[in-house]
Amino acid sequence: MRHGVLSILFMLAMGWSTCGAQSLEECRQAAQRNYPLIKQYGLIEQTTELTLSNIHKGWLPQVTASAQATLQSDVVSWPEQMQGMYQQLGLDMKGLKKDQYRVGLDVQQTVYDGGTISSQKEVTRRQADVQQAQTDVSLYQIRSRVDEMYFGLLLLDEQIALNSDLQELLAANERKLSSMFEHGTAAQSDYLSVKAERLSVAQQATSLQAQRRALARMLSAFCSLEVTNVVKPAMPATSQTGVTNRPELRVIDARLRLADARERALDAALRPLLTAFAQGYYGYPGYNMFEDMVSHRWSWNAMIGLKLSWNIGALYTRKNDKAALQLQRSMAETDRDVFLFNNNLEQMQHSDNIARHRQLMADDEQIIELRSQVRKAAESKLAHGIIDVNDLLREINNENAARLQQSLHEIEMLKEAYAWQVAYGM
Repeated sequence: MRHGVLSILFMLAMGWSTCGAQSLEECRQAAQRNYPLIKQYGLIEQTTELTLSNIHKGWLPQVTASAQATLQSDVVSWPEQMQGMYQQLGLDMKGLKKDQYRVGLDVQQTVYDGGTISSQKEVTRRQADVQQAQTDVSLYQIRSRVDEMYFGLLLLDEQIALNSDLQELLAANERKLSSMFEHGTAAQSDYLSVKAERLSVAQQATSLQAQRRALARMLSAFCSLEVTNVVKPAMPATSQTGVTNRPELRVIDARLRLADARERALDAALRPLLTAFAQGYYGYPGYNMFEDMVSHRWSWNAMIGLKLSWNIGALYTRKNDKAALQLQRSMAETDRDVFLFNNNLEQMQHSDNIARHRQLMADDEQIIELRSQVRKAAESKLAHGIIDVNDLLREINNENAARLQQSLHEIEMLKEAYAWQVAYGM
């Protein structure tokens, strides 16, 4: 009866359910687009671009403006014998003043940095990769939350449909007992018992509808999509082989690439730095020391050149830095082993549950058929006065319970199959 009613309802609803129903994959994608964390991708990209731009500016000339005034305790001066000789010639050699001033500009241009800027850029990109992979993990977990609500709706739909079938069956027996009561072949209490049972089942339908509306609103809010009808997905394949394709593994790969980039940055820090520079200032004294000792005048001064520097301080911590990076790699590999171990157990659990539900479903149809035959026989016995109405209600409820179990086994098997896909990374 149930399958016949569902078929009729399906045929009547074909005109609108196909356009109003949402598939599981549509809900998953909508939930990921709607989840606030999706904005993280744009923020990571913008932050990375700003950081890379700042690092690249290391190739621009570095300009420093300065002003300086000093008072020295002693300065370069002429020897007394030379001062006396110059005085005899009529020359007043004043010597340098102890107060000195300069206003200058210093420009430095990196010519060769040993790959430092390039390695810093690579480290920044690898850090962004780790952040994006971690965001992938958070968004991937949304699938399980959507699946939980989606299959919950499917199960409620099945329960509501079975409840409708049960009400129809009870109503038919109620009408039959009402007629028998009118003809004096059945007690009024039998008719009232069936009617009370039908009203109780109608109350259950009201509760199921309320649960469905609440769950549909929750899923709609989660997906930012008006979820009115859901469609039962096809049974997916659950026998894939190969490496698990989970985003958690991509996080670990990104962490390993980040460690490699940081090690290359350590190598770059050991290389020498070549810079071109230009210095200019206006002040006293200037580069012409002799002229400044004769006349105390401010002058323009400039210098250009190349500078090669090598900071060997990185050697002091290089051994420990490399050891720390190796520890980071080891921790990442350990995290990979732990995840794969747990993930394998999770897949095994889902596979076992699928097999269990499939085995249970193999007998469901036969159990329903037997329960249906027993219920029909009970209806006949009641009509002949062999059993009372309580026996009939028990058999009706047993048949309904068998149909509920069949629906539960089917939905649970689908849920476990899609949970296996999530665990596998499909």
